[in-house]
This record gives sequence, structure tokens and C-alpha cells, in this order.
Amino acid sequence: MVAAPARRRRGGLTLLGPAFVAAVAYVDPGNVAANLTAGARYGYLLVWVLVCANLMAVLVQYLSAKLGLVTGASLPEILGRRLPRAGRVAFWLQAESVAAATDLAEVIGGAIALQLLFGVPLVVGGLVVGLVSMAVLEVQSRRGQRPFEAVVVGLLAVITLGFVAGLVVSPVSADVARGLVPRFAGTQTVLLAASMLGATVMPHAVYLHSSLSRDRHGRPVGADRRVVLRATRWDVLLSLLLAGSVNVAMLVLAASGLAGRAGTDTIEGAHAVITDSLGPVIGVLFGIGLLASGLASTSVGCYAGSTIMAGLLHARVPLLARRAVTLVPALVVLALGVDPTWALVLSQVFLSIGIPFALVPLVRLTGSRAVMGRFANGPVLAGAAWAVVGAVVALNVALVTLTVMGRA
Repeated sequence: MVAAPARRRRGGLTLLGPAFVAAVAYVDPGNVAANLTAGARYGYLLVWVLVCANLMAVLVQYLSAKLGLVTGASLPEILGRRLPRAGRVAFWLQAESVAAATDLAEVIGGAIALQLLFGVPLVVGGLVVGLVSMAVLEVQSRRGQRPFEAVVVGLLAVITLGFVAGLVVSPVSADVARGLVPRFAGTQTVLLAASMLGATVMPHAVYLHSSLSRDRHGRPVGADRRVVLRATRWDVLLSLLLAGSVNVAMLVLAASGLAGRAGTDTIEGAHAVITDSLGPVIGVLFGIGLLASGLASTSVGCYAGSTIMAGLLHARVPLLARRAVTLVPALVVLALGVDPTWALVLSQVFLSIGIPFALVPLVRLTGSRAVMGRFANGPVLAGAAWAVVGAVVALNVALVTLTVMGRA
């Protein structure tokens, strides 16, 4: 139900929350793998990728939230109304594949954390992560969005502590400033940049945010709409500033404390070196942060997948049933003994390829006066949004070309 306008105008902080749920997708285990690999192998070289990706994410997530608030519909719902049946099914298949890749990374990351902390076998750890995420989703199903937001934001606080704690005892070189200069150093850095972009600008978070904002605020009108849109801008800025800072902290920690150490381009190896170099307390905090990351992000990812299916196929599957089905691929990968860190990195590359399918319709719809009325993107905002789409597509074309040619 939509809150009264006067109540909204009195309590701006109470309007925050949806973007923090979406922001969990930006600090999932895929980010950990991509950022640690980039920092351990190439030092501060790719810091600029994280900064640019986070700026892109701020713009993209705000557009998604604005679409939901102005139209009263989520991005998948609008696409579901406009596409023919064959188009809806095809679009759902690619979006569902992206959601599956997301879930793969998140369950694997949580399983790795349980192995690091308690020595739990990976397959058993993946099953535990799935069961705990069911409990988190049950909060949303039975208690509603606000309690679900509270659980997810609490996990986000644990993630932040776990991944930033190492910087307190690890010196950061002044060379980090040179990492802000855009450049690559060979085809492998292009692959990693695509992985980092896929881990930062998350397609399922784009689909989900429009639904989260609509479900929390309804479709406000008049002065109330202006209040909610202003609060939404702060919601997006604050949440992604936090998520972006955590991502940069992970890369900087790897670059300053793990570079040149054998095995530090894997999560397990990085954890071992962190524990050895910075102490067991920091190592445990890192493991706890990784576990919270897996639990929170897999719950949000499952919620996003349900939103995508409902909007495009006009079909709803109970969240717990969906959680049980989507858990299977991750358990299979873990059972086959695939290198978990590399599986995480490749899943983020796959996500990067799926980003344009979410961004192009989002930018087109939010730029349409027929859809958004006077809240359609102005020339500057539209130009920035299309520039983001162009940059993402260019990076993905380069990635696919290099891979096909056998050089990546």
C-alpha cells in the first residue's frame, strides 16, 4: 500500500531501502573472485574499471527505480506487455540464463566460505547456503518487503566489515592513484575487465530494482512523486557508494598485500595469504564477509528471477520451489570439481554479455515520453545512458572477438 504523502515528506530516511537490496548484487562472490584476481595479478591497473562500472551502476539503477515509480510496473512487466509471445519467451530464456549464472556464483561463493571457516565440503556447503537462503526468502514471503530489506541490509553491513577490515592493517601504496588512468595490459586484462563489469553492473539487479521500488512505494503522484524520486536518488547514491567502496577495497587489498604471492588469484589462496600476512582475525572476518555475501546475494538473485518470470511469462513459481530448482546447477558444478574461483570469474563474463539485453530496453523506455511523460530522460541523461550502453557493448564485442580468436 502507498504511504500517505505527508508521512513521506516527514520521514525521508524511511524511504530508503530498495537500492540497498539491489546493491547486494554488486558485492556478491563473483565480485570477490574478479576483484581479487585483478588485484593479485595486475596490482592497481584495473581500479579504473571498478570506478567507471560503479558510476554506470548509479545511473542504471536510478533509471530502473524511476521506471518502476513512474509507470507502476517493473521492467520485465513492461516488456511482457510489449513483446509478442515468441519474443517474450526468447527474452525470458536469456534473462533466466543470466539469473542462473548469477546464482551459480553466489552459491559457490557461500560454499567456499563455509569450507574456509569450518572445513565443510563444497557440495555440502552449497546445500547449506541454499537452505539458509530459503529461510531468508521465507521472511519476504511471510513478512513482506520491509523485514526482507532489514535482513539483507544487515548482511550487507557484515559484508562491508568482512571485506574492508583487511585495509586497517595492510598499507595501501600511493600507486593506487595510477590505477585510475584507463588502460589495459594485454588480452587477459580485457577478459578480467569484462568480468569486473559483469560483476558490478548486474542484469538481474536492473530487472529487480524497478520492481523493488514499485512494491515499496507504489505509483506516487504529484508532490509525493517528487519526494519519492528525490529519496530514490539518495538511496541509489548511498547504497552504491557503499558497494563501490567495498569492491575497490577488495582490489586494493589484493594489490597491496597479495601481489606476487603464489595462489592468491583464487579465493582460497587469497584467504590463506590474508590469514598468514594479516592475522587469523582478518582471515576469519574475510570468510564471514564472503559467507554473508553468498547468502544475501543468492536470496536477492532468486527474488529477481521470480520477478523476471512473472513479468515476461505471466507465471509465478513459489520462491522456495524456485530456490530448490536453481540450486541444482551450482551443486553439479561443485560436485564435478570445477575450479570454483575460475567458475566464478567466467560466470561474471557471462553476466557481462547479458547486460545490453537489460540496458537497451531500459534506456529506450525511460527516454520515451509515451511511457514516462514529463519524467522521460532529458538530453544529458539520455546521452549519458546511451554512452554507458555503448561502452558495455564495445567491451563485450572485444571480449567475444578475443575469445573466438583464441587469444584470451
